[in-house]
Amino acid sequence: MPLYEYGCPACGVFEAFLPMARCREDVACPQCGTASPRVASAPALGVLSDALRAAHAANERSAHAPRSTRSGHGMGCVCCRTSPKSGKTRQTADGGKAFLNARPWMISH
Repeated sequence: MPLYEYGCPACGVFEAFLPMARCREDVACPQCGTASPRVASAPALGVLSDALRAAHAANERSAHAPRSTRSGHGMGCVCCRTSPKSGKTRQTADGGKAFLNARPWMISH
């Protein structure tokens, strides 16, 4: 459950754990019992560790724009590779393909 801040007109700001379904409701002040509205406040991101902050950032990215194999290239895509093309094959004089360190009985496709 999230921790929400509420502002009592008599006692000041207090915090309460509530289900998200009840976040819009006024909450009774724990000291005087007055119904208090929720206060908008900034999240406490400064107290998060770097690893937790990175995890939150990755979760936010995947929530609104998940990666899909249909929208991009698959694993090992040669058109997006940053490294040079591997030299596992070599062209022969007659236009055939020769494999440098491969099994000669294997057929290429």
